[in-house]
Amino acid sequence: MYDLIIIGSGPAGLSASVYAKRAGLNMLVIEKKPVSGGQIVDTYEVDNYLGLPGINGFDMAMKFREHADKLGVEFVNDSVTGVTIVDKGSETKAPTYKITTENGEYETKTIILATGAEHNKLGIPGEEEFTGKGVSYCATCDGAFFRGKTAVVNGGGDVAVEDAIFLARGCSKVYLVHRRDELRATKVLQDELFGLPNVEVIWDSVVKKVSGEGTVKNITIQNVKTGEEKELDTSALFVAVGIHPLTDIFAGIVNCDDKGYVIAGEDGQSSEPGIFVAGDSRKKRLRQIVTAVADGANAVTSIQDFLVGKK
Repeated sequence: MYDLIIIGSGPAGLSASVYAKRAGLNMLVIEKKPVSGGQIVDTYEVDNYLGLPGINGFDMAMKFREHADKLGVEFVNDSVTGVTIVDKGSETKAPTYKITTENGEYETKTIILATGAEHNKLGIPGEEEFTGKGVSYCATCDGAFFRGKTAVVNGGGDVAVEDAIFLARGCSKVYLVHRRDELRATKVLQDELFGLPNVEVIWDSVVKKVSGEGTVKNITIQNVKTGEEKELDTSALFVAVGIHPLTDIFAGIVNCDDKGYVIAGEDGQSSEPGIFVAGDSRKKRLRQIVTAVADGANAVTSIQDFLVGKK
Protein backbone atom coordinates (compact mmCIF):
# COMPACT_ATOMS: atom_id res chain seq x y z
CA MET A 1 0.00 0.00 0.00
CA TYR A 2 1.49 3.32 -1.12
CA ASP A 3 0.79 6.72 0.41
CA LEU A 4 0.91 8.22 -3.09
CA ILE A 5 1.14 7.08 -6.69
CA ILE A 6 1.94 9.66 -9.36
CA ILE A 7 0.72 8.83 -12.86
CA GLY A 8 2.95 10.58 -15.37
CA SER A 9 6.57 11.75 -15.35
CA GLY A 10 6.51 15.11 -17.10
CA PRO A 11 7.57 18.27 -15.23
CA ALA A 12 4.49 18.09 -12.96
CA GLY A 13 4.98 14.44 -12.05
CA LEU A 14 8.73 14.79 -11.50
CA SER A 15 8.27 17.91 -9.37
CA ALA A 16 5.65 16.09 -7.30
CA SER A 17 7.97 13.11 -6.88
CA VAL A 18 10.74 15.29 -5.47
CA TYR A 19 8.41 17.00 -3.00
CA ALA A 20 6.79 13.70 -2.02
CA LYS A 21 10.11 11.95 -1.43
CA ARG A 22 11.40 14.85 0.64
CA ALA A 23 8.18 14.67 2.66
CA GLY A 24 8.89 11.03 3.48
CA LEU A 25 5.90 9.62 1.65
CA ASN A 26 5.92 6.02 0.47
CA MET A 27 5.39 6.75 -3.19
CA LEU A 28 5.71 5.49 -6.76
CA VAL A 29 5.78 7.09 -10.21
CA ILE A 30 4.18 5.21 -13.08
CA GLU A 31 5.40 6.48 -16.43
CA LYS A 32 4.14 5.33 -19.81
CA LYS A 33 7.05 6.45 -21.97
CA PRO A 34 10.56 5.04 -21.67
CA VAL A 35 12.02 8.52 -21.13
CA SER A 36 10.82 10.96 -18.44
CA GLY A 37 10.03 14.59 -19.22
CA GLY A 38 6.75 14.63 -21.10
CA GLN A 39 6.44 17.12 -23.96
CA ILE A 40 9.70 18.93 -23.17
CA VAL A 41 11.71 15.95 -24.39
CA ASP A 42 10.71 16.93 -27.94
CA THR A 43 11.48 20.63 -27.46
CA TYR A 44 14.68 21.68 -29.19
CA GLU A 45 15.33 24.63 -26.87
CA VAL A 46 13.67 26.05 -23.76
CA ASP A 47 14.36 29.73 -23.23
CA ASN A 48 11.73 30.80 -20.67
CA TYR A 49 12.50 28.66 -17.62
CA LEU A 50 14.07 30.75 -14.89
CA GLY A 51 17.82 30.25 -14.50
CA LEU A 52 18.23 27.87 -17.47
CA PRO A 53 18.03 30.05 -20.59
CA GLY A 54 18.50 28.21 -23.86
CA ILE A 55 18.64 24.72 -22.37
CA ASN A 56 17.86 21.81 -24.66
CA GLY A 57 14.48 20.25 -23.81
CA PHE A 58 15.91 16.75 -23.52
CA ASP A 59 18.69 17.97 -21.23
CA MET A 60 16.15 19.73 -19.03
CA ALA A 61 14.11 16.54 -18.77
CA MET A 62 17.22 14.59 -17.78
CA LYS A 63 18.08 17.16 -15.10
CA PHE A 64 14.57 16.85 -13.66
CA ARG A 65 14.83 13.04 -13.68
CA GLU A 66 18.33 13.08 -12.17
CA HIS A 67 17.02 15.12 -9.25
CA ALA A 68 14.30 12.54 -8.60
CA ASP A 69 16.77 9.65 -8.97
CA LYS A 70 19.18 11.27 -6.52
CA LEU A 71 16.44 11.21 -3.88
CA GLY A 72 15.65 7.56 -4.59
CA VAL A 73 12.26 7.99 -6.24
CA GLU A 74 10.80 4.66 -7.40
CA PHE A 75 9.75 4.53 -11.07
CA VAL A 76 7.81 1.88 -12.96
CA ASN A 77 7.58 1.93 -16.76
CA ASP A 78 4.02 0.83 -17.50
CA SER A 79 0.73 2.00 -18.98
CA VAL A 80 -2.23 2.68 -16.69
CA THR A 81 -5.44 1.09 -17.96
CA GLY A 82 -7.82 1.88 -15.12
CA VAL A 83 -8.37 3.43 -11.71
CA THR A 84 -10.86 1.97 -9.21
CA ILE A 85 -12.11 3.29 -5.88
CA VAL A 86 -11.73 0.35 -3.47
CA ASP A 87 -12.70 2.16 -0.26
CA LYS A 88 -13.83 5.78 -0.01
CA GLY A 89 -12.44 6.02 3.53
CA SER A 90 -13.86 8.18 6.31
CA GLU A 91 -13.04 11.24 8.38
CA THR A 92 -10.30 9.30 10.16
CA LYS A 93 -9.33 6.75 7.50
CA ALA A 94 -7.69 7.37 4.13
CA PRO A 95 -9.39 6.02 1.01
CA THR A 96 -7.96 3.16 -1.02
CA TYR A 97 -7.52 3.20 -4.79
CA LYS A 98 -6.48 0.41 -7.12
CA ILE A 99 -4.47 1.35 -10.19
CA THR A 100 -4.48 -1.26 -12.92
CA THR A 101 -1.71 -1.30 -15.51
CA GLU A 102 -0.84 -3.50 -18.44
CA ASN A 103 1.51 -5.48 -16.21
CA GLY A 104 0.05 -5.38 -12.72
CA GLU A 105 -1.98 -3.70 -9.98
CA TYR A 106 -1.09 -1.19 -7.26
CA GLU A 107 -2.95 0.11 -4.22
CA THR A 108 -2.55 3.60 -2.83
CA LYS A 109 -4.14 6.09 -0.47
CA THR A 110 -3.77 9.05 -2.84
CA ILE A 111 -3.12 9.68 -6.53
CA ILE A 112 -1.71 12.57 -8.51
CA LEU A 113 -2.89 12.66 -12.10
CA ALA A 114 0.02 14.14 -14.03
CA THR A 115 -0.76 12.63 -17.41
CA GLY A 116 -0.54 15.96 -19.24
CA ALA A 117 -2.05 16.91 -22.56
CA GLU A 118 -1.18 16.59 -26.22
CA HIS A 119 -1.45 19.12 -29.00
CA ASN A 120 -3.64 18.06 -31.87
CA LYS A 121 -1.45 17.37 -34.87
CA LEU A 122 -1.97 17.78 -38.59
CA GLY A 123 -0.72 14.31 -39.48
CA ILE A 124 1.14 15.52 -42.57
CA PRO A 125 4.53 14.55 -44.05
CA GLY A 126 7.43 16.29 -42.32
CA GLU A 127 5.48 17.26 -39.18
CA GLU A 128 7.08 14.69 -36.89
CA GLU A 129 10.49 15.01 -38.53
CA PHE A 130 10.69 18.76 -37.96
CA THR A 131 8.99 18.96 -34.55
CA GLY A 132 11.34 21.05 -32.41
CA LYS A 133 13.23 22.07 -35.55
CA GLY A 134 10.78 24.65 -36.86
CA VAL A 135 7.49 22.88 -36.23
CA SER A 136 6.08 24.00 -32.89
CA TYR A 137 2.81 23.86 -30.97
CA CYS A 138 3.54 26.78 -28.64
CA ALA A 139 4.24 30.28 -29.96
CA THR A 140 4.94 31.75 -26.52
CA CYS A 141 7.49 28.98 -25.91
CA ASP A 142 9.34 29.07 -29.22
CA GLY A 143 8.45 32.31 -30.98
CA ALA A 144 11.56 34.15 -29.82
CA PHE A 145 13.75 31.77 -31.82
CA PHE A 146 12.31 33.14 -35.07
CA ARG A 147 12.73 36.85 -34.44
CA GLY A 148 13.27 38.66 -37.73
CA LYS A 149 12.22 35.58 -39.73
CA THR A 150 9.07 34.38 -41.47
CA ALA A 151 6.61 32.18 -39.59
CA VAL A 152 3.35 30.43 -40.44
CA VAL A 153 0.48 29.77 -38.03
CA ASN A 154 -2.07 27.10 -38.91
CA GLY A 155 -5.53 27.52 -37.39
CA GLY A 156 -8.43 29.93 -37.08
CA GLY A 157 -9.51 30.04 -33.44
CA ASP A 158 -8.51 32.30 -30.57
CA VAL A 159 -5.22 30.50 -29.92
CA ALA A 160 -4.14 30.65 -33.57
CA VAL A 161 -4.92 34.36 -33.85
CA GLU A 162 -3.26 35.11 -30.51
CA ASP A 163 -0.20 33.21 -31.71
CA ALA A 164 -0.09 35.20 -34.94
CA ILE A 165 -0.37 38.50 -33.06
CA PHE A 166 2.36 37.43 -30.65
CA LEU A 167 4.70 36.33 -33.44
CA ALA A 168 4.09 39.52 -35.44
CA ARG A 169 5.85 41.48 -32.70
CA GLY A 170 9.16 39.83 -33.52
CA CYS A 171 8.90 38.12 -36.90
CA SER A 172 9.39 40.01 -40.15
CA LYS A 173 6.39 38.25 -41.73
CA VAL A 174 3.60 36.04 -40.37
CA TYR A 175 1.17 34.01 -42.46
CA LEU A 176 -2.03 32.66 -40.93
CA VAL A 177 -3.32 29.65 -42.87
CA HIS A 178 -6.98 28.79 -42.29
CA ARG A 179 -9.15 26.19 -44.00
CA ARG A 180 -12.25 28.43 -44.09
CA ASP A 181 -13.06 31.90 -45.43
CA GLU A 182 -13.60 33.40 -41.99
CA LEU A 183 -11.97 33.03 -38.59
CA ARG A 184 -13.55 31.53 -35.49
CA ALA A 185 -11.63 33.82 -33.16
CA THR A 186 -13.36 36.57 -31.20
CA LYS A 187 -13.91 39.85 -33.05
CA VAL A 188 -11.56 41.87 -30.86
CA LEU A 189 -8.71 39.50 -31.71
CA GLN A 190 -9.57 39.56 -35.39
CA ASP A 191 -9.60 43.36 -35.42
CA GLU A 192 -6.15 43.43 -33.86
CA LEU A 193 -4.84 40.83 -36.30
CA PHE A 194 -6.16 42.57 -39.41
CA GLY A 195 -4.53 45.81 -38.25
CA LEU A 196 -1.02 44.35 -38.31
CA PRO A 197 0.97 45.25 -41.43
CA ASN A 198 3.23 42.18 -41.36
CA VAL A 199 0.44 39.57 -41.10
CA GLU A 200 -1.21 37.96 -44.12
CA VAL A 201 -4.15 35.56 -43.90
CA ILE A 202 -4.29 32.76 -46.45
CA TRP A 203 -7.93 31.71 -46.67
CA ASP A 204 -9.53 28.39 -47.66
CA SER A 205 -6.23 26.57 -47.35
CA VAL A 206 -4.61 23.70 -45.46
CA VAL A 207 -1.00 22.75 -44.87
CA LYS A 208 -0.16 19.54 -46.73
CA LYS A 209 3.59 19.09 -46.19
CA VAL A 210 6.58 20.44 -44.26
CA SER A 211 9.99 20.44 -45.96
CA GLY A 212 13.53 21.48 -45.11
CA GLU A 213 17.10 20.45 -44.47
CA GLY A 214 17.73 20.01 -40.77
CA THR A 215 15.23 22.76 -40.05
CA VAL A 216 12.02 23.93 -41.72
CA LYS A 217 12.57 25.76 -45.02
CA ASN A 218 9.10 25.75 -46.60
CA ILE A 219 5.61 24.28 -46.44
CA THR A 220 3.18 23.15 -49.10
CA ILE A 221 -0.35 24.55 -48.82
CA GLN A 222 -3.46 23.60 -50.77
CA ASN A 223 -6.55 25.63 -51.53
CA VAL A 224 -9.51 23.49 -50.44
CA LYS A 225 -11.82 25.03 -53.06
CA THR A 226 -9.61 24.92 -56.15
CA GLY A 227 -7.21 22.14 -55.18
CA GLU A 228 -4.28 24.34 -56.21
CA GLU A 229 -1.04 23.72 -54.33
CA LYS A 230 1.87 26.08 -53.77
CA GLU A 231 5.01 26.31 -51.67
CA LEU A 232 5.51 28.96 -49.02
CA ASP A 233 8.98 29.78 -47.72
CA THR A 234 9.10 29.92 -43.92
CA SER A 235 11.40 29.20 -41.00
CA ALA A 236 8.64 27.96 -38.72
CA LEU A 237 5.20 26.35 -38.66
CA PHE A 238 3.15 26.89 -35.53
CA VAL A 239 0.27 24.40 -35.33
CA ALA A 240 -2.71 25.77 -33.39
CA VAL A 241 -5.55 23.37 -34.11
CA GLY A 242 -6.41 22.48 -30.54
CA ILE A 243 -5.11 20.50 -27.59
CA HIS A 244 -6.56 17.56 -25.70
CA PRO A 245 -5.85 16.34 -22.16
CA LEU A 246 -4.88 12.71 -21.58
CA THR A 247 -7.59 12.03 -19.01
CA ASP A 248 -9.89 9.47 -20.64
CA ILE A 249 -9.21 6.73 -18.09
CA PHE A 250 -10.33 9.02 -15.25
CA ALA A 251 -13.69 9.88 -16.80
CA GLY A 252 -16.48 9.24 -14.30
CA ILE A 253 -14.07 9.23 -11.35
CA VAL A 254 -13.23 12.95 -11.17
CA ASN A 255 -15.13 15.94 -12.54
CA CYS A 256 -13.82 17.30 -15.84
CA ASP A 257 -14.88 20.19 -18.03
CA ASP A 258 -16.37 19.69 -21.49
CA LYS A 259 -12.87 19.40 -23.00
CA GLY A 260 -11.72 16.73 -20.55
CA TYR A 261 -9.54 18.85 -18.26
CA VAL A 262 -9.75 17.86 -14.59
CA ILE A 263 -11.43 20.60 -12.57
CA ALA A 264 -9.24 21.58 -9.61
CA GLY A 265 -7.85 24.71 -7.99
CA GLU A 266 -4.20 25.49 -7.33
CA ASP A 267 -4.21 22.99 -4.46
CA GLY A 268 -4.74 20.26 -7.04
CA GLN A 269 -7.73 18.76 -5.25
CA SER A 270 -10.16 17.09 -7.64
CA SER A 271 -13.78 16.23 -6.93
CA GLU A 272 -12.62 12.87 -5.50
CA PRO A 273 -11.03 13.49 -2.04
CA GLY A 274 -7.89 11.36 -2.48
CA ILE A 275 -7.21 12.18 -6.12
CA PHE A 276 -5.24 15.27 -7.07
CA VAL A 277 -4.16 16.69 -10.43
CA ALA A 278 -1.06 18.56 -11.57
CA GLY A 279 0.19 19.91 -14.87
CA ASP A 280 -1.41 20.25 -18.27
CA SER A 281 -4.31 17.90 -17.48
CA ARG A 282 -5.62 20.45 -14.93
CA LYS A 283 -8.11 23.11 -16.00
CA LYS A 284 -6.15 26.37 -15.88
CA ARG A 285 -5.18 29.37 -17.96
CA LEU A 286 -1.44 28.92 -18.54
CA ARG A 287 0.19 25.61 -19.46
CA GLN A 288 3.96 26.00 -19.22
CA ILE A 289 6.81 24.10 -17.59
CA VAL A 290 6.92 26.53 -14.69
CA THR A 291 3.20 26.14 -13.91
CA ALA A 292 3.44 22.34 -14.17
CA VAL A 293 6.32 22.27 -11.70
CA ALA A 294 4.36 24.51 -9.32
CA ASP A 295 1.30 22.27 -9.65
CA GLY A 296 3.33 19.25 -8.58
CA ALA A 297 4.57 21.00 -5.45
CA ASN A 298 1.11 22.29 -4.55
CA ALA A 299 -0.52 18.89 -5.02
CA VAL A 300 1.96 17.15 -2.69
CA THR A 301 1.52 19.85 -0.05
CA SER A 302 -2.24 19.27 -0.22
CA ILE A 303 -1.74 15.50 0.03
CA GLN A 304 0.41 15.89 3.14
CA ASP A 305 -2.40 17.84 4.81
CA PHE A 306 -4.95 15.28 3.58
CA LEU A 307 -3.06 12.29 4.97
CA VAL A 308 -2.38 13.97 8.32
CA GLY A 309 -6.12 14.45 8.71
CA LYS A 310 -6.69 10.74 8.16
CA LYS A 311 -4.38 9.47 10.90
